[in-house]
Amino acid sequence: MKRKKIILFFLAVALLVVSGPVLAADVPRMTVDELKAVLGNDNVVVLDVRSGRDWRSSEFKIQGAKRADPGKINTWAGTYPKDKTLVLYCA
Repeated sequence: MKRKKIILFFLAVALLVVSGPVLAADVPRMTVDELKAVLGNDNVVVLDVRSGRDWRSSEFKIQGAKRADPGKINTWAGTYPKDKTLVLYCA
């Protein structure tokens, strides 16, 4: 059961809830294995964009991920260097 939750959690990596012109079809997706392979890479920033209550109550969080409020994307989106790969996830 725990493995199933972890797999579902990582599959949600590709989901992004934003209020912008980005279409889901235009957003690159990655598999769990692809994410595991880049964790710890200095060129990758993992952002947890789950809503506040979902984020606070979750027992599953990616180690090293930074919290980014999905409702304030216009505030934080431009703060990351363009040469970094941003991985956003929600569940």
